[in-house]
Amino acid sequence: MVYSQENDKAIRKYFQSGNIKLSYLDFGGESRKILIMLHGYMGNARTFSELATKFKDWRVICLDQRGHGWSQHPPKKDYSRENYVTDILNLIRTELGGQPVTMLGHSLGGLNAYQFAARYPEFVKAVIVEDIGAEINADFSFAEKLPNRSASLKELRESLERVGLNSIDYFSESVFEDEKGWGFCTDLKGMKVSVQNSNGVWWEDWLSSTCPILLVHGRKSFILDLDQTERMESRRPNTKLAVFEKCGHAVHSDDLNGFYQVVNNFLDQLN
Repeated sequence: MVYSQENDKAIRKYFQSGNIKLSYLDFGGESRKILIMLHGYMGNARTFSELATKFKDWRVICLDQRGHGWSQHPPKKDYSRENYVTDILNLIRTELGGQPVTMLGHSLGGLNAYQFAARYPEFVKAVIVEDIGAEINADFSFAEKLPNRSASLKELRESLERVGLNSIDYFSESVFEDEKGWGFCTDLKGMKVSVQNSNGVWWEDWLSSTCPILLVHGRKSFILDLDQTERMESRRPNTKLAVFEKCGHAVHSDDLNGFYQVVNNFLDQLN
């Protein structure tokens, strides 16, 4: 395991998962309670930096999922459901000593979290699923239209606007600069494969786990609708639904304090 101090709040660490090296931010702390945070498409571990520091009584681990952030892009666009879930398993086993954890996942991360809970219940105490359903039909074809590099930040932001994205600040979280210009810390070419593998009907996974789940929905989301979230709550025991009327798909970004309050209350009730 290799790590470097990035700031006074988190340490960047790396581990091996199969044939690729993955990265995560460890926000530390003395607590034995571990909260793993999993970002959505075109996000990364730093997507949760503000949120992570609010959980004073937890050791927060934010993973750069494969093809995102500082984690490697898998060869042959290997973005199967099985590999996303296995990455989490390897993180828990090799980095956290196999200790059961609580998980918080947004979008792609939410799907990965509840599928992991269904397959490996012995490692999961509870899950917070942010704005992703049991029936997914997402369209991220816009990623293919984004340039590999832009000459300036202004030009990069304009490229996001041209493909019709409204949450510019959210997608800007994964921006970086190198000698070629400004780009995204995301495998844009691999996203099509990943999204195809994420789309589908996953009710069996949603209903298979028994741990407590908090399902958070942004009423203005372009990914999920209220009808489905209510069905997810009613069909699965031990599930609580929280709806944010004024938020979109990224509730943790649109209403950071409100999102933290709801999640923290849920976690407090578990204890």
